[in-house]
Amino acid sequence: MNSENSTPALVRRALTVTIPVMCGYLFMGIAFGLLLQDAGYSFIWALFMSVVIYAGTMQYMAIPFLVAQADLLTVAITTLLVHFRHFVYGLSFIQRFKPMGKRKYYMMFGMTDETYALLCAEKAPSRESEEKFLFLVALFDHLYWIIGCTVGALAGQFLTINTKGIDFAMTALFIVICVDQWRAAKSKLPTVIGACAAVISLAGSKLLGIDNMLIPAIVMIIVCFFALRGKLEPLLLEEQAEGAEG
Repeated sequence: MNSENSTPALVRRALTVTIPVMCGYLFMGIAFGLLLQDAGYSFIWALFMSVVIYAGTMQYMAIPFLVAQADLLTVAITTLLVHFRHFVYGLSFIQRFKPMGKRKYYMMFGMTDETYALLCAEKAPSRESEEKFLFLVALFDHLYWIIGCTVGALAGQFLTINTKGIDFAMTALFIVICVDQWRAAKSKLPTVIGACAAVISLAGSKLLGIDNMLIPAIVMIIVCFFALRGKLEPLLLEEQAEGAEG
């Protein structure tokens, strides 16, 4: 077996590429744990939510829902709106997840913003090791989040910390990953389309007084991608071929 395709080598590579996510997830997980514990819930709940829900935004939003004892319908609709983008993420990985057997269900579950960005940007050493590499990246990201949430809740029992503004760390983390993708991508058009759609949607939501700008932005991006499919698809295939060769 090629040394690059061995399990220890893949573990080291997956750990290396997930370091930025580790820094963000540990920090944000600890903040979530502190807030949840401050709301009156023990570290067991932080551990359970990080394992089962594994959605940073929704977990933060769940805290006021739990405190206010919100009804299930409100929680369900909010979750759908906030994390609708995850359905879109999965579409681009259907073919890559198919050969993964039972692990494909975990891969679909673990498709967070940061994991999706890493899976798009990082390449496995070879096609033979791709399935294991993708799984390790997703697994390590999830473990970072679980550890952060649990440690934060445990620490919250003994420490009093002002967490105001700490949630911006996740935004900063995603910006760093986006910049890395921008540098690595051969075509900058998809990023430009995404940025323009986000700006237009944000401006429109402000003018119309709508809180959620994510769904309109995603719709605009999908429409643009379908319209420009003939131009974007050859570039994507070329990048994937170069990544496989590298």
